[in-house]
Amino acid sequence: MYALEVEHLTVRFPGAERPAVEDVSFSLAPGQIAMVIGPNGSGKTTLLRAILALQPATGTVRVFGLPVRQAYPLIGYVPQHLRFDPSLPMTGREVLHMPLAAMPRAARQARLAWAAATFGLSDFLEQPLGTLSGGQLKRLLLARALLHSPKLLVLDEPEAGVDISGEYTLYQLLERLVEEQQLTVLVSSHELNIVLHVATQVLCLNRRLLGMGPPMQVLTPQALFQLYGPTVAFYRHQHGESP
Repeated sequence: MYALEVEHLTVRFPGAERPAVEDVSFSLAPGQIAMVIGPNGSGKTTLLRAILALQPATGTVRVFGLPVRQAYPLIGYVPQHLRFDPSLPMTGREVLHMPLAAMPRAARQARLAWAAATFGLSDFLEQPLGTLSGGQLKRLLLARALLHSPKLLVLDEPEAGVDISGEYTLYQLLERLVEEQQLTVLVSSHELNIVLHVATQVLCLNRRLLGMGPPMQVLTPQALFQLYGPTVAFYRHQHGESP
């Protein structure tokens, strides 16, 4: 059974001349780290939101054989940006408590202890969200997405707002979790160096799926030229936040 099956997924925004995502089909086996790459405006975020049924679309999505809405308990999701009022007096601990509210106290405490240890959260769990760095916030959100032990994790540009050191820490942690928890991961990213070293499958998207396969097969000069044009190379984007 596939972890994720996407068939003929198409997203059309009202008034747009052409679809934002057009007739995308692919499948992922359990345990893979699949990374979606493409230029700005290629539909990466739209594709992920459509897969999660957060964006109206046509086509079919199944997660471990279930329609995606029925499979929500199997899915963890971290959006690219968390929109919140920075003056909101909510701490990291309170953010983690929310999805565990219905859990018995002992089990809840065990999951919180696991999250704090696994993601290195102890030093800032009591801090308000508005005081956290980009890297701290991403680790907190990743921990929250994994509290219910999902089988599929969807991440939209998790390196956004995180500096270089924080990027590699984040992806090293992700690789370890995939191995330990048998996760399947779908990630959108613009960091080609990380994609090359982390992904087991690469999806090249520019509204349509232009290619898919292992990174050493997909990330060729010819394929990158087709996807990005003549100016792209393996690069590392500089972010301004601390880990």
